[in-house]
Amino acid sequence: MTDGKDKSGGRLARPAKDLRQDRLKLALRENLKRRKSQARGRDDVTIASSNSDDVEPDDGSGKNPGK
Repeated sequence: MTDGKDKSGGRLARPAKDLRQDRLKLALRENLKRRKSQARGRDDVTIASSNSDDVEPDDGSGKNPGK
């Protein structure tokens, strides 16, 4: 009765551990891509907002000194 084949058409089934490892690898890769993309987005915003040439200094008095 046992001929060394599983019920899925004669192919050997992959162990569940291998399938789990493949899923984890894929999830890790996608997570890394997402985090890199977020980091690139933050870098773009930081560079753009660090240009303070047209911002007047605040002396803490609550008054607008030039106006």
